[in-house]
Formats: sequence, C-alpha cells, structure tokens
Amino acid sequence: MTRRPTAKIPTYVGVAALVLLAGLSLGRPELVAVAAPLAVLVVAGLAGARDPELAAEVTVDRERALVGDQVTVELHLEAAARVERLEVLLVVPPGMEGPAGGPGGSGLGPRSAGATRTWAVAVTLAAGERRTLAVPLTCRRWGAYWLGDVHLRAHDRFRLFTWERHLDRHAGVKVFPVPEALRALVRPFETQVSTGSHVAAQRGDGIEFADLRPFLPGDRPRSINWRATARRGTLMVNQRHPERATDVVLFLDSFLDVRGPAGSTLDRAVGAAASLASAYLRQRDRVGLVSFGGFVQWLQPGSGQAALYRLLDTLMETQVFATAAWKGIRHLPPRTLPAKSLVVALTPLVDERGVAALFDLLARGYDLAVVDISPLAHAGPAGGEWDALATRLWALERETLRHRYQRLGAAVVEWADATHLQQVLLEVEACRRRAGLAPR
Repeated sequence: MTRRPTAKIPTYVGVAALVLLAGLSLGRPELVAVAAPLAVLVVAGLAGARDPELAAEVTVDRERALVGDQVTVELHLEAAARVERLEVLLVVPPGMEGPAGGPGGSGLGPRSAGATRTWAVAVTLAAGERRTLAVPLTCRRWGAYWLGDVHLRAHDRFRLFTWERHLDRHAGVKVFPVPEALRALVRPFETQVSTGSHVAAQRGDGIEFADLRPFLPGDRPRSINWRATARRGTLMVNQRHPERATDVVLFLDSFLDVRGPAGSTLDRAVGAAASLASAYLRQRDRVGLVSFGGFVQWLQPGSGQAALYRLLDTLMETQVFATAAWKGIRHLPPRTLPAKSLVVALTPLVDERGVAALFDLLARGYDLAVVDISPLAHAGPAGGEWDALATRLWALERETLRHRYQRLGAAVVEWADATHLQQVLLEVEACRRRAGLAPR
C-alpha cells in the first residue's frame, strides 16, 4: 500500500504568525519586531516551497535465498524538484539484519524499533536526479518476508515544510533453511511399484541377492547361478530384491512453538523437514507435507525439483496460529496420506491435538516414525528446587508418552539439542529394526 505525500508545517511558524497578529492588533511594536524576522522567513519559505513529487520504487536482487545469505534491497528515488534533505527509513523485519551504517550522505545507521530494526539514511537530491540506494540485508532465519516498508521524509531549504510518504511491502523474498547432508534415511516398511532406491521385501529383478531356486521355463540365462548349479547338479537361478520407490509424508506439528535462547522447536522442525525432503527426493521418492496446527496446510506427494520447490515454499509459510478448535486427521484430504506411505512426524509432543493425531495415524495402520523434538532444552534453566522437580516430572511424562507410541508399533526417538539430525535418523532406523518394522 502506498500513501500519497503529506505536507506538514512546523509549530513555530504558527506561533510566529500569532505573535505578529497580536502585535499588530494591540499596537505593540516590540512584538512586531520579534515576529518580523520569522515572518520574512516564512514568506521566503512559502515563495520557494514546492512539492518535490518524489517517485520511489523498491526492488530485491533475488526471490529465494538461504539462511546466512545476503539479499540486496535497492531503493530507486527520483524528485522533480530539489530536495535539500531527504530522510529514508527502511524497516528491517525480524529474522533479517541490516548493515552497520548508511551509504553516503548523512548515515543514520541501524536503529531499534521494538522487535523490528530499521535502517535510515539522509541524502540530498537535485531536480530530476535519480538515486539508487543499495541496502544489503543478512538472512538470519527462514521464512517468507516482504521487504520494502520504507518511510520517506523530505524537507525544504528552511525546514519550514515537511513532505512524508510511506511505501509498504513491495518485494517478497523467501529464505530457506540450509539443508543438512544426510547419508542414511529412514527406510519404509512397504514400497510402491515404481523404481527407486529402496530394496523391497518382494522378489524380482534387482541387484540385492535374495535366494536360490530351481530353473523354470522362461527364466533368463543370465540369472543362472553356475556355482550353485555345479554343486547341486541342476540348474539354479538367483532371486533378487527389486529397488522400488516409496511415498514419504512429512508430518509437521505446528500447534505450539517452544522458544529459548538457542532457538525454537519449530525452527528445528522446519530445518529437518527441508533436509529430509531434499534427501528423499534425490533418491527418486515422492514426498508430501502436512503442516498440522492451528492452520492446516498439506501438499500431496510429488517427485522432482518442482516438488521440492513447492514443498519448501509451503514450509516457509508455516506459522503457529493460536486456536482452541480440535483438529483431527479427518480434516485432511484422502490423497494427502497415501496407502503404504512412510509418515515421518516432527513434533515436540506438547499439544494434545498433535499427540492425538499421531495415535490416529497408528490406528489407521500407517508406517509411522516419530522424531520427538525435545522442548526441555528451550524451556530455560531451572530456577530452584521446585523448578528442577517440575522439569524431572515433565521429562518422565514425555518418556511415558514415547513408550505408549512404541507399544503401538511406532519408532520414537528424542532429538536432544546437541544431537545431529543424521544421528537421530540412525537411532530411528535402529529402533524400527528392533521392533521388526523395517527390513534388515
């Protein structure tokens, strides 16, 4: 939204006019002598005052970036009349960081404005001059940002008049978390019929050896195992496990976000979801997303680079919306959770609605792996004996909840703050093997 420029007159101009009018009406020459210089200044200012007719435009050098990258916001300014002093203030949204000083002119540098920082600079524009101010911003947190919330304030030579203009949200940029390199992923219990990278439990054409059987009419000669044939005196052929793809659904619990000095549970969940989506798509699996919270978002499983961009764009819109409404799995479209799909849940196990949704998935027979993003590290240190006791009771309650999931057949692993995501996935796979949920 852009608001038209507004002109303001300083208060002392009105005071001077009142003093001059009072001196003339009361016949007091001393009041006229005091107000006369100001009156001359006002007349000179009125004669030279002119709307600068500022034209401003905001652009960003890119639409997508990673956490830690720099994006450049360019402010294109042009004035029809000379502007002795133009103050430019750019609002830097939370999650981004502005530069330390202003480029040229009278740099005002960054300023704090509550939870939002601003970057300000003062410049002089000649009549018809076009000036471009480049402001580099560092991306500190993932998310979808609107850049271009700019406040402009122009003054005339005598600073009698002020023209103001507000430009609001003209350019968007999406900041993605840096995906972690994952060498091993959670293997599904069942696979689809399409070709992929997972060794299926069925037998067919593939690379992984499964068993030996006698030769039958129609078998390919290249499948004959000549060593076994020589030992047994009859033709024996190899049976193999085929390589198949799978459907993976990332279940993101966004009902609550536990924040602390080191970050938040939602930040870790979004970063893990981006890493898992990138890794599964590289091995030709189909990946979908369910952001289950106060505002439910879903993305049906897809494959390829286009599916990755759609999934990341949906992840960047994930937020915590406060609501007391009860939400269940029945709110999701049927194709969002395909049959034989692997559901990887990223949840802090704090909100009862998210906990009940996972139990519902188990009751419906889905292959479920739960990554419990521990909120204990973000809850803050214990302040006394009772706080320490409450923390211990909370940890025991969470452990009991994880055991309930495990008894129902789900692999649940707690993700502590200092643990790498790869180690958590290896623990999930080991838990699934112990429970007999995944092929060895």
